[in-house]
Amino acid sequence: MKESQQSEKSVVIKSLVFKFFERIGYNGIAFIVNLVLARKLDRADYGLIAMLTIFISVSQVFVQSGLNTALIQRKDITEKDYSSVFHVSMIIAVLLYIILFISAPLIALLFDMPKLKSLLRVLALVLIPGAFNSIQNARIAREMRFKELMLCTLGSVIISGTVGIIMVYTGFGVWSLVGQQLASRLAICVLLLTIVKWRPKFVLEWDRAEELFTFGGKLMFSSLIDVIFREMQSFFIGIKYNSDTLGSYTRGKQFPDIIINNVNGSIQSVMLPALSKHNGDSEKVKSMMRRSIVTSSFLIFPICMGLAMISQPMIHLVLTDKWLPCVPYLRAYCFVYAFWPIHTANLQALNAQGRSDMFLKLEVIKKTYGLIALLITVFCFHTPLAIVLGQCFTTVLSCFVNASPNKILLNYGYFEQMHDILPSLGISVLMGAAVYSITFLKISSPLMLLLQIVTGITVYFLLAKLFRLECFTYILNMCKKIWKKIKGANTDESVNTKE
Repeated sequence: MKESQQSEKSVVIKSLVFKFFERIGYNGIAFIVNLVLARKLDRADYGLIAMLTIFISVSQVFVQSGLNTALIQRKDITEKDYSSVFHVSMIIAVLLYIILFISAPLIALLFDMPKLKSLLRVLALVLIPGAFNSIQNARIAREMRFKELMLCTLGSVIISGTVGIIMVYTGFGVWSLVGQQLASRLAICVLLLTIVKWRPKFVLEWDRAEELFTFGGKLMFSSLIDVIFREMQSFFIGIKYNSDTLGSYTRGKQFPDIIINNVNGSIQSVMLPALSKHNGDSEKVKSMMRRSIVTSSFLIFPICMGLAMISQPMIHLVLTDKWLPCVPYLRAYCFVYAFWPIHTANLQALNAQGRSDMFLKLEVIKKTYGLIALLITVFCFHTPLAIVLGQCFTTVLSCFVNASPNKILLNYGYFEQMHDILPSLGISVLMGAAVYSITFLKISSPLMLLLQIVTGITVYFLLAKLFRLECFTYILNMCKKIWKKIKGANTDESVNTKE
């Protein structure tokens, strides 16, 4: 029994490491590519793509959400289930593409931008390979094969990044962003075909698909509510202001989004299949969930705090002064994303326990007060920054809402969760103060940025060691174990080569 637990823990840790490196590698390369593109393109170009993303994101919910999660969560999945879900997803993807193709002129008229018509008709093609990719990801997640996923993901971002850079330097302008996204989705599908030895069969069992939909349908509807609400912010900014302002908003949001998804997304994508294996064992689920919250908070709080403090010199150096209007949005979203570990860990625990009904209920509650806050900030204030500040308020409130079901299901309520994250939050605030104090020095931007980063890292880890934070010790021990395994594997490989 003990050996089985150790083996399972080892698989989870390995999966987490590969998923983390996948996200780091993918977003690191994508970040560099975007820096190159952002220097060549205008804020208005990114605003155009942000407008199209509103409709693409909503469509992708129907194609990729719900049934995909059901395939991961259910224990008794067969080959017929994979094929049935694939065909249903593909039918939905084709129908949605036709709807977007026909609606493109109306959408262009709505934003009073004729160029959106052709851009949307081409960009919406990402829905087709997206249907295939969702099944491939579900299979990899169930089998915890995150090493293969890492290799394919890195390959796809290199290919798509190359396509985007070549297009922007040969004068394609905003079309380079469209080409990059299409190349990314096609490349990951093709690469995964060489790794995931699965091909869809000509089988479509409606009864089985309907059974999966009883769980996945609620998640899909929850995701739909979430995406519509999230994209409404871009919609109102695009309608009330202009594509230039929307481009600044999108870029400001993108920085913390990319960085936080590296850490939190890696942890949570591994946690869902890991937690699902212990569905029914509330003590085990609570223990794993608690570890997820404590560890991800320890990593994410200082990243968000540090990013907010260094935002101005960073944007000045990396994107040039034309992108400085995105700094206020960047700082506000650092606050929003700092609380993601609490949100996602609680929601993944609900998914793992099969409580998609409760998940949906929470989404309805959160989006109700979120919509009220959004409408107030849109119609009562005359700055797009007010919309983001309203989201900062609802983010804090949502921490308590998301934690409330697990207080009953797992005996892990919001007060206990707040107690677990307070040490990391406290030393992050102290670290942020130290980093911000450097802005008063009369030094060049490159030197200031370097000094801020070094100070932030040094102060944070010194404080973690001084206050003897348990998660700091845990992460250090885990890194040592991983290093020993890597070193041991290299030694064995060297011995085998000599033999």
